[in-house]
Amino acid sequence: MAKASDVKTGNILRFNGELVAVEEYIHRTPGNLRAFYQAKMRNVKTGKLVEYRFRTDEEVEIARVETNDYQYLYEDGDFFVVMDNNTFDQFNIPKHLFGDSARFLKEGMQVLVAMESEEPIMAQAPTTVELEVTYTEPAVKGDTSTNALKSATVETGVEIKVPLFVNQGDKVKVDTRSGDYIERVK
Repeated sequence: MAKASDVKTGNILRFNGELVAVEEYIHRTPGNLRAFYQAKMRNVKTGKLVEYRFRTDEEVEIARVETNDYQYLYEDGDFFVVMDNNTFDQFNIPKHLFGDSARFLKEGMQVLVAMESEEPIMAQAPTTVELEVTYTEPAVKGDTSTNALKSATVETGVEIKVPLFVNQGDKVKVDTRSGDYIERVK
């Protein structure tokens, strides 16, 4: 157990039986009252924001979380199978931990996974990925108005909006957080 004064922004705490990530942690000393720590914490599983005031001498449990790079291997039902690059151990990571970025994962990609005592608690895909366009309509000559976009299907099966000059077989860089086209890759 640690004291509340040992907690820092970014720590993962076990708070009321749940794992929470500390997003904001401020020391306050109001007038003639006792000092306290004001914390904004996000529940790791549900994403719910929790606010709490810790006394300076209050005991808290800081969870031991290990974050590593893993290689995404394949999809297995409700899980993604990833492999540790050093030990070659394989782990099943629930799909919901990746959120919307899961639809852009392709085999062999590096992903970031945080584990607390062998249980995956957070997973993150790369912020940008390079994917090949497998299908798109050809652009019509003369149809070059400003910011004109057309639909394109990439190799993971996701449909995104791309500029008119992108053709089938081109590689494009995509933002996995929003699904937006960034640029064409040479």
